[in-house]
Amino acid sequence: MAKILVVDDSLTEREYLKQLLEASGITVLEASDGLNALEQMKSFQPDMIFLDIVMPRMNGYEVCRKIKSNPETQSIPVVLCSAKAEEFDRYWGMKQGADAYISKPYRPKELLQTVNTLLKG
Repeated sequence: MAKILVVDDSLTEREYLKQLLEASGITVLEASDGLNALEQMKSFQPDMIFLDIVMPRMNGYEVCRKIKSNPETQSIPVVLCSAKAEEFDRYWGMKQGADAYISKPYRPKELLQTVNTLLKG
């Protein structure tokens, strides 16, 4: 069973993603900000990470760069999820090493297709 780490400072967003992913048989772990996510990753390695961009303490771009620059975690797919939906935001997210970029509000079908594609490698 796949494990996905959902990182978002909004409890509502985390709960929404958790319900959607768990309904597909995926185990969901949660972090409320980027620093908390990096700390959790010291004790377990998720199969994928959903990462909000605008968060306190460390934004999603910074977290993505840290994950992708670490040889131990660089192969974990990172999906940036944000209300920042401009083409530049998407470009900048991919430039940080993200494997996919999904704009909020999510379209469940698109989100699950992205999950399936990235988990299959």
